[in-house]
Amino acid sequence: MAKDDLILLDFWVSPFSLRVKIALEEKGLDYEAREEDIFGGKSELLLKSNPIYEKVPVLLHNGKPIVESSNIVYYIDETWASPPLLPACAYGRSRARFWADFIDKKVFDAGSSIWKSKGEELESAKKEFIDILKKLEGALGGKDYFGGDDFGFVDIVLLGVTAWFGAYEKYGGFKIDDECPKIGAWIEKCKKRETVARVLPDPKQVYEFVGILRKMNGIE
Repeated sequence: MAKDDLILLDFWVSPFSLRVKIALEEKGLDYEAREEDIFGGKSELLLKSNPIYEKVPVLLHNGKPIVESSNIVYYIDETWASPPLLPACAYGRSRARFWADFIDKKVFDAGSSIWKSKGEELESAKKEFIDILKKLEGALGGKDYFGGDDFGFVDIVLLGVTAWFGAYEKYGGFKIDDECPKIGAWIEKCKKRETVARVLPDPKQVYEFVGILRKMNGIE
């Protein structure tokens, strides 16, 4: 059987690219990550592979493009069965997709509102972000991972965004460990996984990158 050719069109700090890299690592797959110049000029390959959104990540599997990060993680799990990232039962899979969709729609945008805001708007953004994390704490409950005993789909979808949490804390003036201790403990547990530790960037570098975004947006 021919070896799969996997190329990931990537940007080092993209929370959505980080998801895909964690999923690939979990499956033990070899892949080539190609860094895109998001600000200076996107590659022809990216524009051709994702003409609708023109965004990373894109996974090229034997030349065929798969787009949108949660969809890519789902594709990876369907294509390489072991170890499974989604529950075996249909109900469990439906719950995982629900929470992944909730994370997609809420977490990154709410976090971005923190570093984009000042004054009363910042306080409102911070409250909204913490409220979202509290809902996720409810979903996590007393379990080790969102899927129960096993690390899986929802963990991966949320973990990519946690790379930015340190920046949200610094610009928002709060601590996730104080506001949402279950989420804080879950993050630390996940970081101990080699597949995660190899992928997540240095929080200081993410904070510095967000500082650049603030300057570009005229906030600083």
